[in-house]
Order: sequence, then C-alpha cells, then structure tokens
Amino acid sequence: MTAAELPLGRDVAYPTHYDPGLLFPIARSIGRSALGLAGSLPFIGVDRWHAYELSWLDARGKPRVATATFTVPFDSPSLIESKSLKLYLNSFNAHRVANELGLRDLIVADLSRAAGAPVRFDFGLPPVDTGSGDDRSIDAIELDIDRYGPPDPSQLHSGGEEVTEVLVSGLLKSNCPVTGQPDWASVRIAYRGPCIDRAGLLRYLVSFRDHADFHEQCVERIFSDLLTRCAPRSLSVEARYTRRGGLDINPWRATPDVPAPASQRDSRQ
Repeated sequence: MTAAELPLGRDVAYPTHYDPGLLFPIARSIGRSALGLAGSLPFIGVDRWHAYELSWLDARGKPRVATATFTVPFDSPSLIESKSLKLYLNSFNAHRVANELGLRDLIVADLSRAAGAPVRFDFGLPPVDTGSGDDRSIDAIELDIDRYGPPDPSQLHSGGEEVTEVLVSGLLKSNCPVTGQPDWASVRIAYRGPCIDRAGLLRYLVSFRDHADFHEQCVERIFSDLLTRCAPRSLSVEARYTRRGGLDINPWRATPDVPAPASQRDSRQ
C-alpha cells in the first residue's frame, strides 16, 4: 500500500476488533533523501506522541480509559502514519486485556514492530508548559510577508556576536501530504552560535504554511536549513503540533551535544 492508498480523508469502517495490521509505517528515508540526508545523520531526537483517547475492556468486559505517551526514536527505520495509529488504538475499544501491563506490552510490541525500533510507552501525559523567562517569542515582529510555500531557507541569516537563546513561534502551519488537512504547531528553537535574524526566521517558518509534509519531516527540514544557513554551534528544534483524532505529535531534533528537553505540552494541546 502506498501513502496515496491510505484510508485518510475517506469513510473508514470503525474497527470492531484488535488489529495491529492497521498500523502503516512510512520509511523515514523517503523524506530524508529529499533533504540530502543519507548515512550518518546530523541530529539526534525522538518523536513524542500524546494519546488522549485510549480505551479498552478489562478482563470482565468493563471499559477502561486512559491517556498515554509514546516515544519513537529518531533513528527508527520508519515513522508511523497518524491516522493509522488512531485506527489501531480504536481497535482496542472492544478488546479485552487482562490488565494495564498487558495492554502496554501489546502496544509496545506492535508499535516497535511498525517503527522498526523499540518504542517507549508511558501511561499519562506530560505537564503543560507554563513558559520560561528565557524564551523569546518572535511572533510580535511587524513585517510584510507574501510567501507561504514552498519553504524558503534563503530567508535565514545569522551573524555578529555569538549568543545562546531560545526563540519560539506559534505560527507554524503545514499540511498533511495525503489529505491536505492543516497541521498547526508551535516551534521552539534553542541554539548557541551567531545571532539568528529573527525577522528572517519568522518569514521562513511562515513559508511552511502551504507546504505538504509529515510533522517529523517538517522538523527535520527546519533543523537542516538552520544548521546549513546559520551555522550554530549547537541547535535544538522542537515542534508541538495540536491534536487531530485524539493524537498530537511532538518531533524533536538536535545536535548530539544537546540534552533532551523536558517533556511538556503547549496550552493549545
């Protein structure tokens, strides 16, 4: 099955039984080859998923509900398409599982098989981010913008003294490459290096507005363009996408010297 043949944007029969075959992996190499990424990758990272609508039946047939966080490593051969994950999780709605440990083990095995690498499962969601005094929003910059796609890395510039700062924007939007549905996100860019021009960065992020790509691939493009055009000594890019179908995706990519950021959610999530 190709991405064009996925059951996205079409009427789909509601899963009536547990079915791991609903999961649809997509090779990461497809998006990375378009960015010229091959062999040793210039980043580390994870894709953190938040599931808000997880339900199953216990051993006596009583419905149970929970939230959960799935963490997929950046170097897994495949990412997991989000609509297929939604359908897969819904296939537990009428499935009996002896206990929460059994459910977790089953989901971990299925997601790890689809991704091609160990996937971490935790019940519950991370806390909502209340903001940091070190973060600097670039959204209030007054400027004219007339380019909304394709992504325009020529807008990225840096220079002058070396700084260490965190720049954030809530204006990132891209589109699903299969359905064309909008995907909304905030993005957090932490770096050390020549000062990045904030107006150019905002124009660049807005240039994703009509771009069609998966969440994970958008973040890898942003990381790659910033690394190439602005030459930071260290770089971290995290996007927090708003939920669709009871799921949100939060890809993070960074240079190998950067520790993983705290797991948090945006207020929009």
